[in-house]
Amino acid sequence: MQAATDSDGGSPVFVLVLCFFLVMGAIQVVRPQLLWKANARLQKGWVKNPQATEPTSKGYAMNRAVGVIFLGLVIWMLVQQL
Repeated sequence: MQAATDSDGGSPVFVLVLCFFLVMGAIQVVRPQLLWKANARLQKGWVKNPQATEPTSKGYAMNRAVGVIFLGLVIWMLVQQL
């Protein structure tokens, strides 16, 4: 009997999820406006003017910085799985 941490490779589903997160992190770094536009639709009904909640340029810069950290973690996890 072998423990889950001793396996030779990662779960294919987990690797697929990590690849999805990798794409989302890349979008967050390159074009964070796309993520905001996709999520702004979820605010309808809760916020009177969803367009007024768009981040400033400093907010987008912070999103990019967090995206770089997120990408680093996802890449590290992906390398650990392979």
